[in-house]
Amino acid sequence: MRQLGITKTLRQYDVITSWQEIVGDQIAKVAKAERMENGTLFVSVASAPWRAELTMKRQEIIGKINAAMGGKVVREIRFR
Repeated sequence: MRQLGITKTLRQYDVITSWQEIVGDQIAKVAKAERMENGTLFVSVASAPWRAELTMKRQEIIGKINAAMGGKVVREIRFR
């Protein structure tokens, strides 16, 4: 995979597919990881109050994701 140059892409895909396990069922019910671009994870959120709550927990969520992935995969999260 490394020779093909797809390691980074696979790690980003793993973030999206592992979203529920990383953030837990409660957050996964109201927020869905959609895509990654250049270290930024884009997450759609069901409502404005949840978006505000998750924005306050942004650094905590980034830490959980990077710990689960074994390295710095996500630098930023954008909730929308």
